Amino acid sequence: MLPTERISYSPIATRDALKLPNGARMAVWVIVNVEEWDAKQTMPRTVLTPPAGGSPTPDIPNWAWHEYGNRVGFWRMLKVFDEFNIPGVLAINGSALAAYPPIVEAAMKRHWEFMGHGFTQRNMQKVENEREDIRKTAEAIKAATGRRPRGWLGPGLTETWETPDLLKLEGYDYVADWVLDDQPVWLKTTTAPIVNVPYTQECNDVAMMLIQHHKASEYYDRAIDQFEQIYDDAADSARVMALVVHPYIMGAPHRLKYFRRIFETIRQKPDVVFMTGEQILDWYLLVGPKAP
Repeated sequence: MLPTERISYSPIATRDALKLPNGARMAVWVIVNVEEWDAKQTMPRTVLTPPAGGSPTPDIPNWAWHEYGNRVGFWRMLKVFDEFNIPGVLAINGSALAAYPPIVEAAMKRHWEFMGHGFTQRNMQKVENEREDIRKTAEAIKAATGRRPRGWLGPGLTETWETPDLLKLEGYDYVADWVLDDQPVWLKTTTAPIVNVPYTQECNDVAMMLIQHHKASEYYDRAIDQFEQIYDDAADSARVMALVVHPYIMGAPHRLKYFRRIFETIRQKPDVVFMTGEQILDWYLLVGPKAP
């Protein structure tokens, strides 16, 4: 299906108002992407361009750059989540569950949500059997945590023409790849509809730090500018804002303090609630429009 066949245009200004519980005005969810990079493959991203060009294997500088995030950066960020009592959402590769069991244990101890993020960190259009990859990811999460994931985030937000259909067939309840709204929306599939929960390409450390090459403080500046505008937009109908981080990026020593300052600022608003993706989903299923 074409994107326009999955979702009809709907201006947010003309929809029925959505109300969050307990008088909350907007919801914020924080997604931590934990990935395993296969040292035998070309690295998904690079901080250092190989001196002679090409795609060397092994690419130790770039593999190690990412691995630092899982060895050090994640644990540095975890202290911020604990300090401000923020519920995290772990978007995790199926293969990363076995590679980094202490991260899995730490997230389970804090009752974080686990979201499928591909079995390996690569473009879903290059996966040999997409449905099997989606199924294997769910099975790996269930084996490690005791619960199937309800949500899915494609690596790099990549999808094929069939991804939403396959996700629904494999028992997923929501996807976050369609970054086109500040409220959850329904997507049509070949069977039953699936919900898309608002994600972000703007308040995403990959976009800011690795693609746009901003200084570390940009993450705080942009997050708060975005937060203030969405908070204002939510005066009459609830909105959702996402914050997206990767341990090897925002977990770096020179960036962590700007991540922390976001929560110092947002926590000053008593009518803002931090939720997980599945909590946002369940709220929307209760108060939002019924599936088309």
